[in-house]
Amino acid sequence: MKQGLLFLIFLVSVFSCQKKNKLENEIAKINIDAKIERFDTLFAGVNVSKLNDLKKAYPFMFNEKFTDSFWLAKVSDTLQQQLFAEVDKIFSNFSSTELEIESLFNHLKYYFAEFHVPRIITVTSDVDYRNRVIVTDTIDIVALDNYLGADHEFYESIPVYLREGFKKENIVIDLAGEYAKKYIHPVSHRTFLDEMIYFGKQLYFKDIMVPFKSEASRIGYTEAELEWAQVNESEIWRHFVEHEMLFSTDSKLSGRFIAEAPFSKFYLEGIDSESPGQLGQYIGWQIVRAYMEHNEVSLKDMLTTNADEIFNNSKFKPRK
Repeated sequence: MKQGLLFLIFLVSVFSCQKKNKLENEIAKINIDAKIERFDTLFAGVNVSKLNDLKKAYPFMFNEKFTDSFWLAKVSDTLQQQLFAEVDKIFSNFSSTELEIESLFNHLKYYFAEFHVPRIITVTSDVDYRNRVIVTDTIDIVALDNYLGADHEFYESIPVYLREGFKKENIVIDLAGEYAKKYIHPVSHRTFLDEMIYFGKQLYFKDIMVPFKSEASRIGYTEAELEWAQVNESEIWRHFVEHEMLFSTDSKLSGRFIAEAPFSKFYLEGIDSESPGQLGQYIGWQIVRAYMEHNEVSLKDMLTTNADEIFNNSKFKPRK
């Protein structure tokens, strides 16, 4: 009996993998060719004779409030030159990142026929890490000085839990996250459950758009943090339910369990320091996954479905 059940599970797993591989092969055939425009490199090499041409090619990159002398002084600034040099060390070869962005765009085109490939422009931003990538209908801007590696000296004053994502491999994940915000229906009620499922939708969107990235990296966890969340999933869920958090509108819950943070705040000695942050997002992710597993719903439709409907039809059960 047990052997038969294990064999059945094996067959289901094999079939699922074959189906997934077939889908990924179909998506790869879209074969989008993304062009990366290295504005950061062009600006680093600008001088008096080249500035006007660069301004004509990229007028939206130059604020008219500032004179030419301002831009030329910026280029020659010692700290700015150091920043250019460090970016060049990490991104002298952009081919691997370009391939990942093309794969993201293939997935976007497969699921959203209306998607148009934008211009991708790389810049430096004086380490404006709150705006690492900016996505619009026609242009995606990527600030490369925010992806030099978590231990880079430029980031010494930034909390460790934030700079863990400041690495080259995270560019495509951040882009996917920004596209998720464009396609997801805004939160309507603002209960804790609303917020959990809103962010759960973003994480599920990343599951679909960047399946070549690890599960841990999609949520910004280390592998150890993801394992902690998985092992303690049932206890996390019990805490939310027993403390009547799901339908609460207490704004403090967002800071405790949704926002980026070094740990989640259960206010339980020993547990808080061990836990990763964003556990509300993690649970929302599992609810959305359960909903998509148990319902014949397209990605597009799910993204605009309200939180209550997703929760009520998810048949979510935390792993034990």
